[in-house]
Amino acid sequence: MIQTKPRFLSFEEYLSYDDGTENLYELFNGALIEVPPESGENVQIANRLFLVFALLLGTDRVRGHGLELEVRGEPKNRYPDLTIVREEQIQLLKSRNTIRLNMAPPLLVVEVVSPGELQRERDYIAKRSQYQEIGVPEYWIVDPQAKTVTVLELFDTAYTNVETFQGDHPIRSPQFPELQVTSAQILG
Repeated sequence: MIQTKPRFLSFEEYLSYDDGTENLYELFNGALIEVPPESGENVQIANRLFLVFALLLGTDRVRGHGLELEVRGEPKNRYPDLTIVREEQIQLLKSRNTIRLNMAPPLLVVEVVSPGELQRERDYIAKRSQYQEIGVPEYWIVDPQAKTVTVLELFDTAYTNVETFQGDHPIRSPQFPELQVTSAQILG
């Protein structure tokens, strides 16, 4: 028996789909693309950030790789490595860990760049554009190869204030000015 992969005409149709697994999928042109597992290094970096933000904000507002973010364009959803949600989103995310376009965007999205040119382009260009378009106020690109943390701040409708941090220089977060961490601490 040949099993065909489902195709979806809308994001709502996709949200009602359950294949009985814990797999994460991106919805690309109506088709499901399984999200591959993260590298061990990326998980370690995301875990360090989770701990830093959890100590600052509490664990309920800090979400790891399992949070799904609906975006415009293709794919129609992303799974950031780390997301800081708004206080009012905590209850909304209890039944499904998905931030929809009709909801306020999260306060911060962090992506850890995986090795490879395609992944670099995805995090620096494609995801940047998608997060900017849905109004995410702050986007971090953590780049283990370059040993940098790039912080982008949204002004009006574009990320215009961009700062790159490395080494022991404290990271300046517009959304979380009380944050005290360096890129060296994040990158390990």
